[in-house]
Amino acid sequence: MRIGSSIFLIALGAILAWAVTPGLIPNVDLTLIGYILMAVGVIGLIASLVIASPGRSRRVSETRSVVDPNTGERITRNESRDNGL
Repeated sequence: MRIGSSIFLIALGAILAWAVTPGLIPNVDLTLIGYILMAVGVIGLIASLVIASPGRSRRVSETRSVVDPNTGERITRNESRDNGL
């Protein structure tokens, strides 16, 4: 479930819970259905935000220094990369 569908479920649940008159459909409690849809929308919104967050990024840095045997010059190489997916 993505953010857009979660917001849609929250809005639809709010409409059913507060804007539709009770007893419109016999033997169906639209208020309860509205609250259920809002709860599912909030849970989906929280889950999609947690999944979409970057989380911990793991950056690895390495530094290597070598002396060139011909010139005696010190050569330093810095390398950074991200580990993960």
